[in-house]
Amino acid sequence: MWPDNETDRDFLNFEGVADTIAEMIVRADGRPISIGVSGAWGVGKSSMIQLTRASLSKQQPVEAPAKYLFVEFNAWLYQGYDDARAALLEVIASRLDAEAAKRQTGVDKAREFLGRVKWFRLAKLLALPAASVALGLPPIGLPGEVAALVKDGVAGGVDEQDLEKAGAVASTLAATGRALLDPRHESSPPREIQALRDSFEKALEEIGVTLVVLIDDLDRCLPDTTISTLEAIRLFLFLENTAFVIAADDSMIKHAVKKHFGGLEDDTLVTNYFDKLIQIPIRVPALGTQEVRAYMMMLFIENSELDSGQKNTLREAIASQLRQSWKGKRVDRTFVAGCGVQLPAALTARLTTAERLAPLMTTSDRIAGNPRLIKRFLNALSIRMAISSAQGVGVDEAVLTKLLLFERLAPTTAYSALTSAVNTDPFGKPLLLAEWEEAAVAGQEFDATGVWDDQFIREWLALPPALADEDLRGALYVGREHAPLITAADRLSSEAAALLTALLENPEEAAALEGDLQTIQRAELTIVMDRLLARARQEQSWGVPPILHACIAVANADPTLGGTIAGFLVERPGHQIQPSIVPRIASLPWVSDVFAHWKNSSDVDGPVKTVIERQG
Repeated sequence: MWPDNETDRDFLNFEGVADTIAEMIVRADGRPISIGVSGAWGVGKSSMIQLTRASLSKQQPVEAPAKYLFVEFNAWLYQGYDDARAALLEVIASRLDAEAAKRQTGVDKAREFLGRVKWFRLAKLLALPAASVALGLPPIGLPGEVAALVKDGVAGGVDEQDLEKAGAVASTLAATGRALLDPRHESSPPREIQALRDSFEKALEEIGVTLVVLIDDLDRCLPDTTISTLEAIRLFLFLENTAFVIAADDSMIKHAVKKHFGGLEDDTLVTNYFDKLIQIPIRVPALGTQEVRAYMMMLFIENSELDSGQKNTLREAIASQLRQSWKGKRVDRTFVAGCGVQLPAALTARLTTAERLAPLMTTSDRIAGNPRLIKRFLNALSIRMAISSAQGVGVDEAVLTKLLLFERLAPTTAYSALTSAVNTDPFGKPLLLAEWEEAAVAGQEFDATGVWDDQFIREWLALPPALADEDLRGALYVGREHAPLITAADRLSSEAAALLTALLENPEEAAALEGDLQTIQRAELTIVMDRLLARARQEQSWGVPPILHACIAVANADPTLGGTIAGFLVERPGHQIQPSIVPRIASLPWVSDVFAHWKNSSDVDGPVKTVIERQG
């Protein structure tokens, strides 16, 4: 399995672009700069942000204090819990305050800036009238404690305890906004904002850093949060010693701006809003077949049994080769095999899988080289192989990969037609594919009509292995959340249906039916087991309930279903397991994993573990 998150290791040949972004910030030399990293969902914007930070970190002085101070802000995390604008202000202010204290320079300026930020947060928390904020004074009738807080806020002296006190008395403000004290000093909203900007700029100057603010996941936010964050960014844009790198999907930003301005339909105006914030737009590069193939290979390498040094050697070699792809250099299995690392047989097979899949992963409209979708496809494949292993289905990985690819990328009607062909064939073989696969492999034209007349399907048919002579019932079984192998109980033969009824009605007599069960087809036994386990899930105590006898009888008739029972018992809550179940299942071939799980589970009672130990 691969985690669905950003990384600072380059799997996508983005390092060159990240280095370019970092170089722009270095060349700005303290002059304000804002860079937008745009691209659709899942194309790697977050990874680009992390690679940019890693690249810029290499530019830090070796024997002097850091020149670049990083602040990472994810507005999506604050959505629904905090005001994104206020949160960003305080994250920046707190980071500066901590850095000033660490360096013992610029402390007063950093504290002044933090105090002003907390004043704005206090005003937000207390919902003070705008005029009060402008004047820096509380309304008449405000409790003395809160009035003192407001004065402290103006002077930059508000701390966390003050904010808690303010929250406790905020409800008293509803009736206090009708009158204002005369101002004791001249102030206005623009002057307060300018004072905030000035204190921020002076703090950066005295600390001696360029603040690099990395904004991510902005396009995941609701429109109000998106605009709130952009407005906070606007407060600090174009100030000395600042650099903003903002990752977002342009289309989502446009949607948020349109909604904010009441359904604005003029795309030019919408685009201008974002363009005023972004000086340098950079789009995440689209991945071609070469990059997709290399990406999949690096994912397989990451999950292999190689040690970290070998993995890093291969990753660096692949990344270096990709940077020369414009010269015709190619990343493929042969190249990886020649990188000086002995490849395990299982990894070699997966590199072959990457070579087969890359062209379709790139050209299919439903994946189009999207790294996140590629990773999710591979994770789905991994999960289904795990299900196959746990339940003893024994599906070939190459077969399952090709079928999963069809499920994800082919038209829905074509996938339904394929599963129907499997379900109606007595041996689970999609014989209708035979002529088409033979022609596709030979590179010949063939007539595919109706739902099969699709360019993706034509390319898919040429992929190895051929499926026409494969029993696909097991592969469909492990993926039955999308298409059940058998859609209804009446698909059972009359003999199988009669046995299922007998097992459900008199499960304690199941042993007498084992001979009859052995005459039933494997696919039907799978259905029978599913129905029995559906009944078994109603049991709340697992000593030796009658339904267990029925499940064991079916597994005895088809040993491949033993893993299904084992998986089922492992999933039972530990407190339901009773000692009496142990001797009943102790001699069965699939029991070792169940006993091992129970022995290591803190939820299973001691007497159960004692009986397991006695079984030896």
